[in-house]
Formats: sequence, C-alpha cells, structure tokens
Amino acid sequence: MADETKQPLPADDYDTPWKDALEHHFPEFLAFYFPDAHAGIDWSRGYQFLDKELAQVTKDAELGKRYVDKLVAVHRHDGAEDWVYIHIEIQGGHDSAFAKRMFVYNYRLFERYDRPVASLAVLADDSPDWRPSTYGYELFGCRHFLEYPLVKLIDHAARLDALLEDPNPFAIVTAAHLLTRQTRGDAERRYAAKWRLTRLLYERDWDRQRIIDLYFVIDWMMYLPPGLQDKLWQEISTLERNKTMPYVSSVERIGYQRGRREEAGALVCRLLKRRFGPLPQDFEDRIATLPLERIESLIEDQVDFSALANLDTWLQRH
Repeated sequence: MADETKQPLPADDYDTPWKDALEHHFPEFLAFYFPDAHAGIDWSRGYQFLDKELAQVTKDAELGKRYVDKLVAVHRHDGAEDWVYIHIEIQGGHDSAFAKRMFVYNYRLFERYDRPVASLAVLADDSPDWRPSTYGYELFGCRHFLEYPLVKLIDHAARLDALLEDPNPFAIVTAAHLLTRQTRGDAERRYAAKWRLTRLLYERDWDRQRIIDLYFVIDWMMYLPPGLQDKLWQEISTLERNKTMPYVSSVERIGYQRGRREEAGALVCRLLKRRFGPLPQDFEDRIATLPLERIESLIEDQVDFSALANLDTWLQRH
C-alpha cells in the first residue's frame, strides 16, 4: 500500500470556508481587514446579506472567477435612516478582469439601489506584485474611476506568530489560508499545521459554537488524506477528554462527515458543469451516492477528463 503521506494533496478548496467564515463572523471580518469600514458602521442597527440581490445584478456580467462575492446592507453612524451597501470580493488567483469586475458591479449596484456602495477586495493569490485597486476610463474630459481598498493575504505571511496570538477569528482564518498554501503537496506538514491551529482554538476563551464553526473552516480548508484525518480526530478526542470540553463530539462528527460529503459532491458537480455544461441527472445521482473519499478523488481526477464519457467510465470503475 502506498504511503498516503507521500501522495499529492488534491487541489485546495477555499470557496466554502471563506463563505462560511464571512457569514458567521462578518463584523470581525471587517474589523480585521477593513477597520475603517468597521468603525463607520452602527452595528447596533444590524446588517443584512443580500446574496440573491447581488446575483440578480451580476448574472449577465460574469467577469472572471472568484472565491466569494457578497453584498451586505449596513447602517452608518451618521444617523441616516437608509441602508448603505458593502460589496466584497475575495479573489483566489490572478485575474486580468478583476478590477473591471469591481468597477462594473459597483456602478450596477449604485444604479439598482441609488445609495452609496463601498467595494472592498481581499486577494488570496500568491503574487506579491498583483494589486489591482483602481479601474476606470477617461474620454474627452470625462473621467469615471473607481478606487477601492485592497487587502493582500500574503502580506501577513511574515507575521504568522502574531496572527496566532490575535484574538480576532479572521487572524486564525488568515493563518489557516497561509499554512494551507505553505504545506501544499506535503501531507505531514499539513497535518502538523492543522493540529497546531486546532489546539489553538481549544485554548481560546470562546464559546462552543464559535470553536466548532472555526474548526470546520480550518478542516475544510486544510484537506488531509483519510489516515491523517483520522489521526487528527483521535488527537482531538484525547484533547477534549483531558480538558473535559466535548466540543466536536462523535455525533457532530458523523453529521459533519455527511455534510462534507454533500458539499464535496456539489463542488465536483459545479466543476464538471463549468467544463462540460449540464450534467445528466443520472450522473449527479451517482456522484451523490459516492463516499467522501471517492468524491475527493473525483475532484482531482476530473482535471484529466476531456469529455463526459470519461466521467461515465470513472463512475463505472468506482
């Protein structure tokens, strides 16, 4: 049997953990990455995510691929009764259309709501020089430009120890992102980094649900082969017994594994649809019945498919 710690890790999936972390801890997201915006919001008046509304505005302006885009309605401290809007883009890789997308979405949202729209960008790629923070044009004396705040996650790489001491949950999320990239292709180093972050969660004076939420973000982001993942669960179980803190119980683990299988199945179907168009319902049904480890293998193997016939062959073998 091949040593699974020497096997290449599948491509990391960031969409789900970033989306979950942003939605569960939105005020902390702004406080960590965009403190000026956080300071200008009256949090006592609440906020509202507008995913469906953003999809309606942007459905015919698909400009490149990203991890996450969000629209959030908030109130300012100035006492105004109306909402204002924050448009957030989290971008995973270099994309020549990114700045244009920020520009287009900003003016389309302003056109729809006739209210101020703040566009904010988080770049999660590895290029130190790619920092697109403006877009616009000038013609015959007419100038139309958007300049937006930009955060680059790799700028935090030199302060990993400080991130691990920061009480903001997005310091942990940022550290997990950086350590995921640093350990790409090395399952043993990935295991050590993931176990370090997991222990840190248990050392924080956080409520039970926050620890569970953030662990699931880390767990989804920092994929491990099944053997090392089982080893990690054993370490967590021992840690919980020693601390008498049963945060991630065996029941929750079973439910989580079921949820993760559903998420992984949905992810691979999205990837296949991007490449080959609509999938036959029979293919989606067959994927849904696969165990998690088979779906994770399919996420990796589908890169080599040239047609849906390859998927059919793969499913027959598995």
